[in-house]
Amino acid sequence: MVSSQTAIVPNPRWPADKVIDEDSWADVDVLKKLQLWYGVSKTLAEKAAWDFAEKQGLRLVVLNPVLVLGPTLTPSITGSLQVFLQIMKGQRFDMDEYFLGCVDVRNVAQSLVALYENSSAQGRHLCVESIEQMVDFTNKLADLHPDLPVQRIQEDKQEWVVRAKDPSKKLIELGVRFIPSDKIIMDTMELWMALGAKDSSSFSCRFAQGKIAHLGRTRCIARAFARLILKI
Repeated sequence: MVSSQTAIVPNPRWPADKVIDEDSWADVDVLKKLQLWYGVSKTLAEKAAWDFAEKQGLRLVVLNPVLVLGPTLTPSITGSLQVFLQIMKGQRFDMDEYFLGCVDVRNVAQSLVALYENSSAQGRHLCVESIEQMVDFTNKLADLHPDLPVQRIQEDKQEWVVRAKDPSKKLIELGVRFIPSDKIIMDTMELWMALGAKDSSSFSCRFAQGKIAHLGRTRCIARAFARLILKI
């Protein structure tokens, strides 16, 4: 089952000095108070799946990805990529309550295959290259692309996030090798540039206006995606 980091955080009861891991569950009451309905649905859906699996005697394995970036083959912008594009265009996006970092879509696919092929896999699996704070992420975007109007965060509101390298130990033990966040960002940008976003004013890339013209655009995405795959 593919769940989300939003089924893991926010969790106000989590120890302040402990790195977030799969044992954490998002507080549904907090999510409702913040009107984070996507997180509410993901948390309730995953809990329902665990309850059903227990009652039916089924072995359930869950993947909990964070913000998913990287080259995409979908015919429209995903929610995660929309967030990325908004930040790169200079808009603010408040994710202080649940941001934990980013992961490449290729690592999400690799993780799903690893979980499917390994009978020893069990439980939840946080899928993230490294746990970082939103201030780290936006500063990295600004440093890598100084030509774009990325707004640096002036006030860090994520004291609850304990930074950690290689936190997805269960997936690493299954053979997943995570792409560094710098490369994730660069490959995401390279894809959009290849598709015609030459500067910040064209960052919507015509994707935000609706569906892509399927045949020509899908071929364009596939070629750009193949180039990035070959560079890994």
